[in-house]
Parts: sequence; structure tokens; C-alpha cells
Amino acid sequence: MSVHQSGFVNIIGNPNVGKSTLMNVLVGEKMSIITSKPQTTRHRIFGIRSEDDYQIVFSDTPGIIQDPAYGMQSAMNKFAFSSFEDADILLFMTDIYEQYTGDEPIIKSLINAEVPKYLIINKIDLDKDGKAVEVAKTWESRVKFDELFFISAEHKTNTDTLFDTILKVLPQGPPYYPKDELSDKPERFFVSEIIREKILTQYKQEIPYSCEVIVSRFKEEEKNGSPLLMIYADIYVDRKSQKPIIIGKGGEAIKKLGIASRISIEAFFDKHIYLDLNVKIKENWRNDERVLKHFGYDS
Repeated sequence: MSVHQSGFVNIIGNPNVGKSTLMNVLVGEKMSIITSKPQTTRHRIFGIRSEDDYQIVFSDTPGIIQDPAYGMQSAMNKFAFSSFEDADILLFMTDIYEQYTGDEPIIKSLINAEVPKYLIINKIDLDKDGKAVEVAKTWESRVKFDELFFISAEHKTNTDTLFDTILKVLPQGPPYYPKDELSDKPERFFVSEIIREKILTQYKQEIPYSCEVIVSRFKEEEKNGSPLLMIYADIYVDRKSQKPIIIGKGGEAIKKLGIASRISIEAFFDKHIYLDLNVKIKENWRNDERVLKHFGYDS
């Protein structure tokens, strides 16, 4: 009987070090949205890579926020630290620019973790003066890692080596999910994430961080003999003054948002879609426990 391997490989670290990019590379599909703005990832997302003899469940988590200002950010931290509870392998990710004081809670959690843990130093493609080696020495004096990897997630440098190492130490076990699944999240979730990604890139200052996207209707119909996904999504803002900014003068901004979102959603599903966007006001939703639960920040 052939041996089957399976396990949870959880990627942790601060915002903007490249966790989402790395998971997308390791899974081989775009599971997590990526922008240059911090706090892009808000939920814990599983990306599943399966073959006949193994299944790896990669986990992308929100970057750890040192001083959360909203209930939403506290919930994001809970998602991040939950990665220590079910990990079979931990990938702690930093980059050549990041600086830690040494007193951060994540360091204590890393020290106490009793599973294989790897130090991943990202963005080595930008390292012109040996910063990566200095970063590695500092971290290895704080935490005993099983192995060190210098990578560029964006350029896929050394990511194959990292994957091969993960596969070598992955424990034996049955698959946790059907082999044809790519994520634990439903299709609606990815639609919401794609729209939120476009909001992050199109709008400035506080606006993107004040928005949440909820898909209210997701249904496949037929038009002219071809499948058509009918998608209705609500964009929630937390102040009345933000609604006209999202809509823009004469509706130009939300029209631009809709076009960009539709193109990416069609590419994701490989189907034609009809997308309807509406803007709603839910004042102070980022601190409203009931609303946060409704938006999925309680699990």
C-alpha cells in the first residue's frame, strides 16, 4: 500500500512581507489577493495542493498588527495566532527590510512551537549589500529554526527548494479535503476578495480599509445558450461621507471598479459574468461585534 502524506503548512509574519505571494506560488493558483498596501489579507485562507500521494493545506494569514485600533484588527490577529494551534509545519516569513525589537509576542510563540519551523527571508532580489545574511543572524539568535531559506516569492527564487523540503517532512496521513478542491473558502469569498483587491488599488487613504464586500447573490444562469454568472455584491463603508467617494462623480469611480472587478472575476472563473455593485453604509462596522460576526470575523 502506498504511503500518503498530508498536513497543514502555515505561513505567518507581519503585513507586507510577501506571505500571500508565497502561498499563491506554493499552491500554484491565486488564492490570496496581493497589493502593496498593508492589511490586504483579512481572513485566514487555506490553499490546497494535492497529488495522488500527498495533500498540503497551506494557510495564509493576516499580518500581525502590533496595536490593533479596531475590533476587526483584533479578529485578524486571532486568525494569525490560530496558525500556531494546528500547524504541522510553520513558515515564519520576514524580509530584508523588516526590523523587530525582539519582544514581539510572535517570537515567544515561535520559540514554544514544537513543530518544524523554517525561517523564510524574502525579497532577496532587492538585496544589494548583504542585508539578508544580517537578518538571518539576528533571527537565528532569537529562535532555533530547523532550516533557513532565502527567497524571492515574486520571482519564484528558491521556492521550489522550499516546497521540496516541506514535502520531505510532511507527516503521513489521509487527505483532509477532496482532491479536486483548491480552498476551504466558497466561490463567493473569492469574488469578494477580487472586488476588495480592486478597491485597494483604485482608492486612496482610509477608504479601502473602511470597506467590506459581501456577495448577496451568486447564481449561474444561461443567456444566448451560454453560461452567465449573475453576481450582486454590496460594498459596505463605515461613514456616510465615504459612499460618494466610492461612487465618484456621475458614478465614474464605481463604474471603473466594476469593469476592473468583472475582468478579473471572469478570468478567475473562466466564464462571462454580470456584476452589480451597490454601496451601503454600516457605520462603525469595524468595531461592531455583531456586524463583524456577520462579515465572517468570528472564526
